[in-house]
Amino acid sequence: MASAAAVTSETVFVLNTRCPASFTENAEGGCVLSNRYRQYRSLQNKGVGGLKTGLPPLREGFTPAQIDLGRYLFFDPILSIDGTVSCASCHDPALAFSDGQAQATGIGGQMLPRSAPSLWNVGFLSTLLWDGAQSTLESQMQGPLYSPLEMGNNPANLLSTLKNNSTYQNLFTQAFGQSAITLEDVYTAITAFESSLISLNSRYDLYAHGYHAALTEEEKAGLNVFRSFVARCAECHTPPLFSNQQLAVIGVADAPNMMIDPGAQAVTGDESQRGAFRVPSLRNVVRTAPYMHRGQKATLADAARFYTGGRGHEVPEGDSLMIHWHIWEPQLTEREIDLLTGFMGTLTDEAFMPAIPNQVPSGLPVTRAIKAPRAPADTLVHNIATPALQQQQSSQASRPQGGNTP
Repeated sequence: MASAAAVTSETVFVLNTRCPASFTENAEGGCVLSNRYRQYRSLQNKGVGGLKTGLPPLREGFTPAQIDLGRYLFFDPILSIDGTVSCASCHDPALAFSDGQAQATGIGGQMLPRSAPSLWNVGFLSTLLWDGAQSTLESQMQGPLYSPLEMGNNPANLLSTLKNNSTYQNLFTQAFGQSAITLEDVYTAITAFESSLISLNSRYDLYAHGYHAALTEEEKAGLNVFRSFVARCAECHTPPLFSNQQLAVIGVADAPNMMIDPGAQAVTGDESQRGAFRVPSLRNVVRTAPYMHRGQKATLADAARFYTGGRGHEVPEGDSLMIHWHIWEPQLTEREIDLLTGFMGTLTDEAFMPAIPNQVPSGLPVTRAIKAPRAPADTLVHNIATPALQQQQSSQASRPQGGNTP
């Protein structure tokens, strides 16, 4: 790996001792999520359910120091073989931890076959990657870390690089209480940080918890379309995560008249899963254009129109896919599509955005997405419409968000 610039002697990295916003510390010193959805029962695979539906299990219980160490690692290009790419290069906070590209860009500018999905609420997910190839964050992250197309590193070099950095040696001791850095601790720290990315306090959530003035009449109409047995959006994009985590074949073409990506079939070998991809969450979806696994749809309206275009209408003639049974011909009007996209805007909530470090322990530049149409700072919070809620948001935004930011 290229030698990293030394961090100035004045820079002191001390890990946080407080849990991130929305988490409280338990008796064992771990951070546990406090959220109203935890008062509700889970779906237990029994259907769409009501708005007051429980959450699946969250990866939690990590200490404040472990979460904060993971934050530094996430933004530090030291994880890549040449010090040019970090996790944030494809998962930019300003773009809902995606990268704004149809296909993500890896080390050396190499184009990847799929888009970078958002990481908000990823700690709740047990089906990871577009093709569902991994079930834990620890195993998932090893793909990009060691892929020659993404970060280009290897386990031995990554461990050696971190061990040769005295700042990281100190930080790992703070977080794990042992002198030797291990790869397992690297994976744990990044998992701890990613699992702390919680987005469950949008205007929709206020409405779901009973504050009906949080949504306008138009947005309520959009919610009704979303949950209707005509559009059937909620049957796959199930609240509160707005994903049922299933693999679904929807028949969207990778390019005009071309089905290129095998999807989950490449993982399972099951022909019926050709073109199957994980149902993505719609949380903060207005930040994550373009849409679908390869960015085939430029706007939310384009994505919605796909579903009303007719079952299998993008599958090339003579080809055959096992299209998911929810995909049919709802024949939504443009008015209904407008209502849908308006409602999806109410799922925006970045109030618990973690602090983005100005410096990282390697001394390398903090990297962000290559395509970086930065969201204005004042949009990285609730998507609030009502004056009463604007005052509430202002109060929340003034609270410490956790983490030192040298």
